[in-house]
Order: sequence, then C-alpha cells, then structure tokens
Amino acid sequence: MVQKTYYPKGSEMPASEWLLVDASGQSLGRLATQIATYLIGKHKPTFTPGVDLGDHVVVINCEKFSFTQKRLDNKMYHHHTGYPGGLKTATLQEMLDKHPDRVITKAVWGMLPHNKYGRHLMTKLRVYVGNEHPHAAQNPKPVA
Repeated sequence: MVQKTYYPKGSEMPASEWLLVDASGQSLGRLATQIATYLIGKHKPTFTPGVDLGDHVVVINCEKFSFTQKRLDNKMYHHHTGYPGGLKTATLQEMLDKHPDRVITKAVWGMLPHNKYGRHLMTKLRVYVGNEHPHAAQNPKPVA
C-alpha cells in the first residue's frame, strides 16, 4: 500500500512565527543554512515542499560574523550592471564595510530556490546592523 503525501489544508496551516537570530561571533555559512531552514519551514513537522510554512526571520548584529583574515581578503562578490564592461567586484572586507547586511542576504539567497517561491521566501528575511530592530511588536523568539 502506497502512503499518500500529506498536504496541509488552509485550516491546518500554522501561523508563521517571528524568529530573532543574533549573528555575532557565528560562521556565515552555518548561520545561512540555519536561516534558510527556518524560511523554508523544514524545522516544522508539517513541512511540505512548495508550501509556504516557513517563519519570518530577523537577523541582528550582521556585521559581527567571525571570518579568517584570508577569507576577508580572498572572497569576492561579483555583480554586473548590464552595461558593456560593467562587471563590479568587491572583497568580503569591502562588503562588510559598505553593506554588511548584503553579505548574509546573498548567502541565504544562495541556499533558497531561485524562482518565484524563493523570491517570496526572501521577503520574510530582515537583516539589521547593530542590536536594534523595528519588529518588537511581533515578539520575535530568540533562536539559540
């Protein structure tokens, strides 16, 4: 006998929670995988692929990751403006100096599906420099 795949109905969908992640002193890749898991909803027992059961994630202290000096100098971020010769390149150190929130955003985006579903999941990620965030009304639960 083949068991049917569980598909949650509208009334069975749990409300999405708000989670607070402190990035200070953590490794970028390990934290990004944890955040991607929370966004997709794989940490929940009712997980179903393609169904949005994930939670909202608020990341604070995004500038306080731990990196080796070699990683700060050698890791490169590339993007293209769309114009001829418009390839822009920046090191990890330059990204942390100018836009530290984009480092975690790009790392999490690399671990999500690159389609409409993944773009929807990225709207549930909020990354902030420093210890303050404007989502206190949602009562985000700290993640250990």
